[in-house]
Amino acid sequence: MIELVEYIVKSLVIDEDSVKVTQTEDEGATIIHVFVAPDDMGRVIGRAGKIASSIRAIVNSVSSRQHKKVVVKFGE
Repeated sequence: MIELVEYIVKSLVIDEDSVKVTQTEDEGATIIHVFVAPDDMGRVIGRAGKIASSIRAIVNSVSSRQHKKVVVKFGE
């Protein structure tokens, strides 16, 4: 799952080297943290959060097939 998110985010940003994706477990859910350069944050979030919502929808679709709960959080 983390590889999928990293692939999507790296295809959106200009500075691919600054992309960092980590994964933690918390109360039965997997939390994926996405960190990018401040200049690229707008590209990842999108207007009104549409790109971020799309990334979350893709992750939820894949994780529901595996009967897991996955949350994607974005930060700088």
